[in-house]
Formats: sequence, structure tokens, C-alpha cells
Amino acid sequence: MCVPLLHGCWGSYTPANTACADCLPAGLSTGQRVVTVQKGPLYRVRGSHITLWCKVSGYQGPAEQNFQWSIYLPSAPDLMESLSISYKRYFSYAVRYYRAGCGFVVAAALSVSPLCSVIADTLSASMAPQVLTHTEGDAVELTCEVSKSTVKHTHLSVGWYHLQEAGDLRAKEVLTLSKDFVLRPGPSYVQRFLAGDVRLNKVGNTTYKLSIGGVELSDQGQLYCEAAEWIEDPDETWKNISHKQTGRTSLVVMSRDLSMDITAAESSLSEGDTLQLSCTVGSQKSSSRHFQVLWLLNGMEVARVDPHGTLIWQEEYVERAKLGHLQAFKQSNTVYVLTIYEVGLKDNGMYHCSVSEVKTPGDIHSIQTKLSSGIQVNVKPIESRMRLSVSTSTPQVMAGDALVLLCKVQGATSPVSVQWWHLPPQHPGPRVLVATMERDGTLSLGDAYGDSRTRGSLRLEKASSGAFTLVIPNTLDEGDSGRYGCKVTEWSQGQSWTEEGETAVTVSLGLHTTLTSRIATVKYGQSFELVCQVSASYTLEEVPASVGWLFQPSPPTGHYHELVRVFPSGTVAWGTAQPRFQGKAQLTKTATSFRLSIHNAAADDEGTYQCEVEVWRKNTLALGQPAATTRSNAVGIKLVLPESKLHVATKESSVETVSGADTAIECRIMFAQNNSQFAITWYLLPPPLADATPLQILRADYSSILEYGAEFSSPAQKSRFLSQRVSSNTFRLRILSANPGDQGRYYCVVEEWLWLVDGWYKLGEGASGSTMLEFKLPGKQVVFSHISAAGEVREGEEVTLHCLLQGAHLPATHLSATWFRGEESRHVRPLLTLRHDGAIEYPVESLARRLHLRRPTTGDFSLTLRSVEEGDAGVYHCQVQEWQQKSKGTDWALQALARSGYTRLTTTPPGNASSDYETCGPEVPLSALVSAVLCGLWGLCGTMGRNLCSWACHWGQNANCFGEKILGVIFLASPSPARSLKAASVLLG
Repeated sequence: MCVPLLHGCWGSYTPANTACADCLPAGLSTGQRVVTVQKGPLYRVRGSHITLWCKVSGYQGPAEQNFQWSIYLPSAPDLMESLSISYKRYFSYAVRYYRAGCGFVVAAALSVSPLCSVIADTLSASMAPQVLTHTEGDAVELTCEVSKSTVKHTHLSVGWYHLQEAGDLRAKEVLTLSKDFVLRPGPSYVQRFLAGDVRLNKVGNTTYKLSIGGVELSDQGQLYCEAAEWIEDPDETWKNISHKQTGRTSLVVMSRDLSMDITAAESSLSEGDTLQLSCTVGSQKSSSRHFQVLWLLNGMEVARVDPHGTLIWQEEYVERAKLGHLQAFKQSNTVYVLTIYEVGLKDNGMYHCSVSEVKTPGDIHSIQTKLSSGIQVNVKPIESRMRLSVSTSTPQVMAGDALVLLCKVQGATSPVSVQWWHLPPQHPGPRVLVATMERDGTLSLGDAYGDSRTRGSLRLEKASSGAFTLVIPNTLDEGDSGRYGCKVTEWSQGQSWTEEGETAVTVSLGLHTTLTSRIATVKYGQSFELVCQVSASYTLEEVPASVGWLFQPSPPTGHYHELVRVFPSGTVAWGTAQPRFQGKAQLTKTATSFRLSIHNAAADDEGTYQCEVEVWRKNTLALGQPAATTRSNAVGIKLVLPESKLHVATKESSVETVSGADTAIECRIMFAQNNSQFAITWYLLPPPLADATPLQILRADYSSILEYGAEFSSPAQKSRFLSQRVSSNTFRLRILSANPGDQGRYYCVVEEWLWLVDGWYKLGEGASGSTMLEFKLPGKQVVFSHISAAGEVREGEEVTLHCLLQGAHLPATHLSATWFRGEESRHVRPLLTLRHDGAIEYPVESLARRLHLRRPTTGDFSLTLRSVEEGDAGVYHCQVQEWQQKSKGTDWALQALARSGYTRLTTTPPGNASSDYETCGPEVPLSALVSAVLCGLWGLCGTMGRNLCSWACHWGQNANCFGEKILGVIFLASPSPARSLKAASVLLG
């Protein structure tokens, strides 16, 4: 068993050499165990502690052992000091010697060997205490002097430590050079060490330097160096035999944060003033740092000054800078100035300056960027003292006379430009430029006034320093009326101020036209007249005048065509765009009016008409420009067709036929104009009636030209369907060899056509009533029995609807039947179909579970509706079809069909249906008694007896009276004469 180590000196022992006198447990011989002590020699510096151990092996005795350490001092090797220790197995005991001298320890054989030797402590570490102040990001270097002169082979370790605050008890390791010559960063400095920002180098025999490339705010505090000396013991382990700490260096780290401050000499300015802004950068050690400054207006860049002091303007400010209106410069590394001379309204807004710091002047990546607070600059417009007035000496002029306008300006202190404009009364919109006089006196005319041949040579003059006149020598017509305006602009120091004024002018032609028509709505073939009434301030006969008639067809084409013009000489010129008018129009003239008469109005005459009158001055040739021109209002002429009086018979009818027979459908015109022609179109509305699209059979136009519909255009169909005009007012559709596929509703649409002046015109149309074409089974009829007298069925109960085909049935034919629900000529829905091959189809799947087709006999197609619901109410009917196969292997063809009458089913909630059978009394109608007797002759009466019996049974089932109901049940259950007579006698009492 190994004894734990003995750690150094203990109690009052003074420093001395120590030896182990006897490591045997008390009372045991040496042969029973093996005792070993630590291998020496151990070298320790004075004042350090030492650890010795003693191991015991081979011991099998009691748990408690007694140990005795014997210490022999080198000065008295024969004098032993002993230390007894009791030791229990599995427990350790330690004795520490804090200041021990090493000597000899006696092992088991009591041989004395040196264990520990004391050497001098020669380790020293020093660093001059100092206080360092650096800015964030600066480089810092600290050196530490470490030396030793130990005679033995030892290693050194040197480390740097950081105390963030003076009172901290635990320092953070920065970087250590271990005894194995390995650099080891502390946990907080790993990333900076890997990045090469924290380094430790040995720069001499005894000098160790700590380098921090860029200090951070967290580096502030106290830094010191710690050295340790290590020696290798005989067991090949390294022991720290001495360590020393240097004095502490205080490191103060100042922030590199920037601050921006923007100021203005004056922030409230007027147009034309000078704005000067200063931007000051606040920072530590600003002289050695590199900045780029941006000037911003409303968040948009104006200019920038780079770290070299180079000025760069944004594009929209380059021109102003070239003119000397803008200036920006770097006054110092921390002061930047922006100056705007002659500010304008566009310089209003919020100004900022932004500074970005870079490591080097040419670096494009900024370390940090700061934006100053904003300063609002308000530029107030300069109020102009300029005033102007516009007047005319000729507010009302006759066409052809001169128009004189005056614009008077007051309060202008600088040269002005003058612009004249005109706004015609009939054309609201952009103003028309008349003339312009620039500040230097340059004149220019608007496009509409540049030709001197129209209004003469315009004169624009400056009568005095503030008076400007415009003279239009020759006004044209009323188009020169309206509002004339003067716009004056004053220019000063790059600024401009504008004032406007206007005046109204009326140019009178002395001429006015009004166009009227006696008939605005004209019937085809009639005549109409247009009157152009002229009024003037002078006698019309005294001046040369011409009149032109203008026409725009309907629908409008965008401009008017000239129909005809009468010149002052009396010459008449017809237009080429509408040559037909020359043969049907008549021109007349009175003292104050012109008339245009048009005969036999046709479609091309419909449109809009105007008249245009031109007059010349007295004693002038008509070849020159007319003095006045006026155009009348527009008058629209609308042509209408004669009123159609067509009336077609609309009465509904039906036609019953059999397969293979010829059939005719008639269409009758009740009233129409005598000279009308008719076009007739025949339509078929195939069954079922609801939601069906009418099919066009054929159309015969007013010239009797036939046109068949798509479904009837085959040669076979064309040969079967013929349209005939039986009389002047009766048309007939003939169907040759009709078959059941032709069944449906037929009707006609009649169009009334009339020849009017230049062609045929459709006056109107009318549709006839429909004719139902039905096919019946030869020699057969379908009988539909009523449900009950009241037609009421209680919801939840069962009801049977009967459909009976009467007549002989050929073995070679098959029958099919379909049940329908829905009003006649309304929405009809098929409920159930029994095909000729015996298959049953349910168009409405949801009803399949409640519908049941009973067929007790060949011609009986009764339908049972189970669990009657409210939605089952309505009108029911059945349709029976007869099919025949012409030869074996061919398809079955429909030969005939027939429909039953209609019956209405009414549903009532449970408990509400009438059940008062006794109110009918015990009497039974005579028809029921006769039917009962005949029913009893079931086997004797043949077909007639069976049919009557069946009718009686059905009548009995659907009877509403108690007695009739019982009779019907007995009829069904007992079709023998004896039982039928007995049932009748019982019921008759």
C-alpha cells in the first residue's frame, strides 16, 4: 500500500535538512512489506515548499498502520528527529513543510541517501510602472525584463496578465510563452491572437515584448508580467520552483467615436441672400485621422470632400458651381464649409453633413460613419412690387377693323419681357401666342399671326418705360373675339417675377346665321327643306355674299363635305363628295335667307347639315379674303321607316298525325300593308320543351329564295320540308312522310319588307303561335287515371300514377315509356324511362330509390312514388313510344308515340291530409257497380272486360270516399263475378 506524500515542513520546525530515519510501520518486521521513498535528489529554492512521498507494498496486516519519518540534518548526521503517523488503510495523511531544508532520508535498509537540496532563488522580473493613454485602435507595446542565474538547468515561462479594474482579485491571462516555448493566449484573446493582433516576442536575452495591434476599450486597466522558473525532477516531471510578478502599467483607452455638428450663419433667408453652413468633426487625435465629408439636402447628396480635400459636386449642382453660385471647401481636418450664393426657393430644406473615417486617404472602406443633426433652411420668395393693367381702346370691333391693346407696367425696377396671348371664346384650352418682346427688344410672332396676308402686319411697340401696345391691323371674324392677355416678366440677379392681366374683346361680323328645318325626322321618300336665316347689321344685298351648304353623313365621319356653294356672281358649284344631291336638291334665296330643298329622301341623306355664309366689304373684289365668315348651327336629319302594321296569328294549336303521313303547319298574317313583301322563317322547338334551342328549318326571303338550316340542309330533309304561300296572307310548312322524330312545336317568324326609294327595307317582324305536332299509336290511346279527387297525398306515404295504353299490341313491336314532371310549356324533367329493350334509366339518380315502375300488363306503365316529399308536388304525365325492327339485325326505329293527359299531385304534411271518408256516405255510383259486374266477367268479356275491370280497379284505388276505396280494393283482390257482386251488394246495403 502506497503512503501519501509528505508535503513540506510542519508546525514549529525550523528550516533544516530533513531525512527519513525509518519508514517501517511500528511493530512489523521488514520482511513483511516493501517501503520505498521518493527518488532524489530534488532541487528547490529557499523558501519554497517541497513534497515527499513514501510507498508501502506487500502489507497484509490490520487496517491501521503507524509510520515514522526520521529527519537527519546535514549538520548533525547522527542526530535523528522522528515523526510518528498513524494511518488507516484507504486514508491518506499529509504533512507540509512550508520552509524546509533538504537533507537525507533513511530508507528500509536504513541507508542514508540525499533527497533534497536547496538552491538560491535567482529569478527576477521587472517592468517600470507607467500610465499609458491611447485611442481606440492604436498600437501598444510593453516590455518585461526577465533573468535568472541558477546553476542547474531550468526553463522560464513568461506571461502577461490584465486587471480590468484596480480591485479585481483575478487577472485575465493575455498571452503566455510557456516553459516549452509555446505561445498560449488567454480565453478572451484567442481571436485577436489568431488574427495576429496580440503578439509576444523575445527581443533580447532578457527582454520580452507584448504587442497589441489595435487596442480596444475592453483593454483598459492594469497590465503586468509574470515569470516562472521550472526544473525537471528525477521522475521527469517539471516543478515550478519560483515565480515573480512585475509592477503594473495602467492603460487608458479613449474612444474613437466621431461627432458631427452643423451650424448656419443664418437659416432664414430671402431669395438672393447667401447661405453659409459649417460642419465640425469632433474626434480624438483628429489631425492624424482621415475623413470624407458629404453635404446633404433633404437626404440627397449635394457635394463631397474626400480625405485629400478634393471637391466633387453632384450633377445637378455642377453648372451652378461653375457660375460661382456654389462653393465648398475643407477649412481644416475638422471644419468643412458649404456656401450658396444667391439662394433660391429650390435651396429650401433640411441640410445634414455626414462624415466617414477611413484608415488611409485612398481606402474605400470606412471605419465608421456619422450623420449630423439637421438644420432647416427656409428661403422666402422676394415679393415683386410690379403691377400691371391691360386695356383696349377697341373692346368691340367689326370684322376687318383694327384691334388695339395696351399693357401698362408699374413698379418694375429691372428690364422686363412682354408676351401677348389670345384665348378664343369657342375653343377653350391652351392659350394661343400672339407676340413676344424680349428684354433686349427682340420681337417674335406666334405661328397663327406670322402671316401678314391674313391679319396684316402686327405692331408691338414700347410706348414708354412701362407702356406696351399691340395692334392687330385686320381682325378676321368672331374667332378673333375672346380674351387677350399680357404677361410681363421682370429679371434680377438670376431671379424672375411674373405678373399677368387680360381684357375681353368682341369681334362682330355684323353677320349671323341660324339653320332650321321644317321636318327633323323624315320618312323615306318624303321631301324636306333647310332654311339658313341670315341677320346682319347692314343690308345683305349691299355687300357681296356667298352661301355654302355642308353635310356630314350619319354615322359621323369626322368632317363635313361641301354639297354646293353659290358665289356672289350667282355661280353654283356642286361638291364631288356627294354627287347625288345635284339631281335631287333645289336652291332658293330671299332677302335674308337661303333655302335647300331635298326631294325623295333616302338613307344616304341622313346626317347633319350646316350653312356657311361669307361676306366681303363694299366695293371690293370677291376674289380677295372675305371680311366675315360665319357658320350656322348644325341641324340633324333622321330618316325613319314607315311604321310596320304587321300582325301574325299567335294562337297556340296542335296537330296529331301518324308515322308516314303528310302533315302541314300553317302561319297566318292577320294584317299588313298592301304593298309589303314578306320573308318567312320556319322554326322547330324539339321536345323536351324546356331549355331547348329553336332549330331553323328553312327561310324564304321576300324574293322566295330558300335557305335551309344546318340540321335540315341534307337532300333528304330538303325533300321532306317545303314552304308554300297558300294565299296573300297564309303560309304553310308541309312535312312529307312525317315520322316521330319530327315531333315538337313549330312556329314561323314573318318579316315585312318594303321598297323605299333606293332599295328594300325591313319594316318589322312578328312570330306566330306554336303548333304542337304529335304522333299517336295507330288504334291505341294512352289513358291516365287521376290520383284522387283532391289530388292530395300525405308526405311520407306512397302514391301510384297510372299510365294505360289501350289497343292491340303487335308482337313484332316493342313499347317504351317515359314519366315526366313539370308544367306544360314550362320546365319538364324526365323522371324515369323504360326503354324498348326493358332497361330502366333514372335521369335523376337521387330519385332512383323512391321510383318504381309497375307493369302488371303489357300496356300498363304505372309509376309508384314511395315516401312522398314536399318537392314531389307538381304536374305529371307519361309518354309511350312504339318501336319496330324492320329486319333482323337492324336498329329499332320509332314508329309512333302518344302522350297522356296531365294530372297534378299536391302534397300535405303528415296528419293534414283529408281522411273523412264517411262524408261520402255509403252510396256507390252506378258506374262503379257496372264496372264491378264487368270486372267480375274477367274471363268472359275478353279484352273489353279486362280493360273496364282495370279501369274500375284504378278508380277504386284512387277514390277518396271510404266506400269507394273498399270497393276498389275488393275489385283488385277478387276479380270473379261472384265476389264482385257480393262486394257490390254489401256496399249497396
